[in-house]
Parts: sequence; C-alpha cells; structure tokens
Amino acid sequence: MSSLMVDFIISLDGYASADGWPGYWGMEGPEHLAWINESAESEHTALMGATTYRLMSGFAAEMADDPGFAALTALPKVVFSSTLKAPLSWANTELVDGDPVEAVQDMKRRDSRPLRTLGSLTLCRSLLEAGVVDRFRVVVFPVITGATGKERIFDGYRDIALDLVDSRTFDGRLQLLEYVPTVLDGPPGVGG
Repeated sequence: MSSLMVDFIISLDGYASADGWPGYWGMEGPEHLAWINESAESEHTALMGATTYRLMSGFAAEMADDPGFAALTALPKVVFSSTLKAPLSWANTELVDGDPVEAVQDMKRRDSRPLRTLGSLTLCRSLLEAGVVDRFRVVVFPVITGATGKERIFDGYRDIALDLVDSRTFDGRLQLLEYVPTVLDGPPGVGG
C-alpha cells in the first residue's frame, strides 16, 4: 500500500504564483534547490493535471540536460485529463481520463511506490477533499502578493484540520511545513 503526499509552494497570503515575479518569487536558495533535486530523485510516482503536464513537459523538453528535469523525466508520471490524448510525449507518462479520486485510491491499494502531486491545484483540491491524502506539505515564501497574486490555493476548500508532523527552514527564510490532513464534516466552505 502506498501513501499520497500533496506538495504546494505558496506566498504567505496563499497564492501559487504572482504576475511580474520570477519563479519561486526569486527566492530559491541553495538549500531549497538541493531539497527539490533530492525530492525529484526520490522513488515516487508523480501525479498531475493537464495544465501542469503541458508546462512541465515543455520545460523538460527544453532543459533535458538539467539534472532535476532528467530525474523527473525518469520517474513514472500519471496525468489526469479528459482533454489530452494518448500517447503523451513525455517519457514514462500514463494518461488517465477517469475519476482521479477513484484512480488514486486504486493506485494506493495496488502500488507500493509513494505518490506525490506536482502542482495541479484542482487535482490536489479533489484529492484532499476526498480524504485520500496522507501528507500535506507546503513551502511558504515570505512574500505577500495581494496585488499581483494568481491562483489562490485554498479558496473554496472544505475545512481541513492539519496536524504538524515536520518543519524545516531553507536558506534562513523559506518555511517547509508538513501536515497530516483530516477533512472535517460538512460541505465545501462550511465549517465542521
């Protein structure tokens, strides 16, 4: 049986990205980048949606010699999409056009390799709300992007309790927080 980890990078005010800011809000430091490369090289299956697949497969094609992208290309990947068509061009990538929650539940039952999300806000929301996520991990960047922020991560979520199980500081400024999530009773947007 495998476990599922959802990973996000966020601004302090909960955005996934912001207009006019570089990737990682220009704050990627050597400790954080080394951790990203270690994570990419660890044994797992990467899960993503169509938008993330299009973006990351493009980067992987452009930067095939980059060690992080080479490691990601070598990993098994599953893309959940009803708009993409097989065969997908990125090596080691399987397309699933059915219900992602049911597919992930099946993968967790039959596989021993850990599962981890890559971006894919909508996919992560559905997996978290269905209660199939074992660990929820965020790296918080010390910026507030209220004027330029894009893709607020937690709007529309059900209430979810988080028990902190690990934390770490990268480069003296980025906070990694790892939680075990528990979905609370009630419909999305209503407290439990």
